[in-house]
Amino acid sequence: MKVKICEENAAAVDKLPPKTKDGSGIGVHYIDAYIKPLNVTLDDGAKVTCKRKGLKINLGVGEKKGGGLMRRLDVGKEPVVMLKAALEEAAKEAEVKLTIEDGAIYLDQSD
Repeated sequence: MKVKICEENAAAVDKLPPKTKDGSGIGVHYIDAYIKPLNVTLDDGAKVTCKRKGLKINLGVGEKKGGGLMRRLDVGKEPVVMLKAALEEAAKEAEVKLTIEDGAIYLDQSD
């Protein structure tokens, strides 16, 4: 079942270098702003959590957990591309699917 989690944080792009000073090389200010709206409670009571710890993005959906890494060498230096790849990796490990359509982020928990 596909459920809308939140709207994409369009203002997060203002946190990308060079608009914001960032020595991390992965756009940590952008990442933190982008994933913050992903922390919600679904209608069925399951909590969706998304946090960054260093280079790792941790995603939790109810009891399911997954992690993805910000991989500069594999996907390139662009923080937007790295984050999307890390979110996909975390979702796959958590056995869910995240999709971004028309400025909104959706979760599919179908087995």
